[in-house]
Amino acid sequence: MKVLLICLRVPWPLNDGGNLAMMNMAELLRDAGHDVTLFALNTKKHFVPEDKIPHSIRKGLRLLSVPIDTSIRISKALQNLFRPDESYNVVRFHDSTAESKLRELLEKESFDVIQLESLFTATYLPLIRTYSKARVVLRAHNIEHIIWERLSRVGSNPIRAAYLRFLTHRLQKFETKIARSVDGILPISPLDAAFFTPIAPTVPQTVIPMGIDLIAYPVQANGELKLFHLGAMDWLPNQEGVKWFLEKCWPAVHAQHPQLPLFLAGRGFPRELMEQEIPKVSFSGTVEDAQKYMSDKQIMIVPLHSGSGLRIKILQGLALGKTIISTSVGAEGIEVTDGKDILIADSTEAFQQKINYCLEDASRCSDIGKAGRKLIEEKYSNSVLSKKMNSFYQRLLS
Repeated sequence: MKVLLICLRVPWPLNDGGNLAMMNMAELLRDAGHDVTLFALNTKKHFVPEDKIPHSIRKGLRLLSVPIDTSIRISKALQNLFRPDESYNVVRFHDSTAESKLRELLEKESFDVIQLESLFTATYLPLIRTYSKARVVLRAHNIEHIIWERLSRVGSNPIRAAYLRFLTHRLQKFETKIARSVDGILPISPLDAAFFTPIAPTVPQTVIPMGIDLIAYPVQANGELKLFHLGAMDWLPNQEGVKWFLEKCWPAVHAQHPQLPLFLAGRGFPRELMEQEIPKVSFSGTVEDAQKYMSDKQIMIVPLHSGSGLRIKILQGLALGKTIISTSVGAEGIEVTDGKDILIADSTEAFQQKINYCLEDASRCSDIGKAGRKLIEEKYSNSVLSKKMNSFYQRLLS
C-alpha cells in the first residue's frame, strides 16, 4: 500500500510532541510493510535542513519538504476578519509553492491513502481531491478549536479574549467542514473521537494514540524525589501552565519542602521566565536527550489548563516508570486512573497534597510509576497499535 503523509512541519528533531507523533505514525506504517512518503511543510519557525535528519531515522521512508513561512502578519490577520469562510489559523499554512509541489507529486504518482497530519494541512484538501483518487484520512492530533477556546478563558485582557473567541469560532467551522469531507478520521484519543462522532457520524474513525516502542523506552531505575516538567515552551498552553504553577503552587510547596528542587526544561522557554531567580527552581531550555534528562528525577508535573489532544510526554513518562501529577486537562485522552497509575490535581491545594503524597512514601510513589508502565504495555505499545492501524486502512479501502 502506498501512503502519503502530509505533515505541517518536518518531524525532526524528536523533542516535540507533534514531531514524535508524526514520526511514530510513519514508522508504524513503514514497519507494517507500507510504502511511505512524507510531504512536509518546512516552516520558517521550525525549519530543518533535510540533511540534518539522521539516516537511521529516515531509513525506509521518503521525505519531501517545501520551505514555507507561516509567520503571523498583522495585515493578513486584519484582512481575514472580513473573510467569513476562512480560518486565519489555517490559511497561514497555505503556500503557492507547496501547492505546486504537491500537485506535481500527485500528477506523477498514485497513492492508496493520503493522510493529513493535523487539521492545518487540510487547506490542501481541494487540491488532493482534484489530482488524486486516494482515500483521504484526517489524523487529528488535537481538537484544535478547543485549544483556542480554553486559551480565551486564560488571562484578564478582554480584547485578547474576544479575538481568541473569534479565532475559535472560525476554526470550529473549518474543523467541522473537514471532518465531514474526508474518508476517515484517526483521532489521537477517545475524548477527541467523541467530538467527531456527532458531527461526522458516517465517516469511519478509529482512535490511534501515539505508540511507544517498549524497547526504546525501558523502565528507568527509580529517580530521586525531584519535581520536573518537560515540554515545548513555545506552545502557549505549556507556558500558561508553568507560569500558573510557579505563581500559584510553588511558593507553598517550597515553604513546606525547602530542599525540594524543581527542574523546568523545553524548547522555546520564554526569556522572562528563564531570567527569574526562584528558589530551588532550575531552567534548562532545550533538552537534546529527554530520557537522560528524566533519568534521575521521579515526579513529573503537568499543570496544563488548556490544550487538547494527548500529552505525548505523559505517555513517555508512564513508559519510563515516572510518577506523574497532572491536571485533568493534561491527562485528557489517556486511559489513566487517578491514584493507580497517575495522580490528578486541578487546584493549588490538590497539587500540594499530591506532592506531599509522593514525598511521604517513596515506595508508594514508585508503585504508581510501575502501574503506569503496565498501562503503556497493554494499550499504547507500537505492536498493539500497528495491528489496529492496518485493520482500519483495509476497511477503508475495501
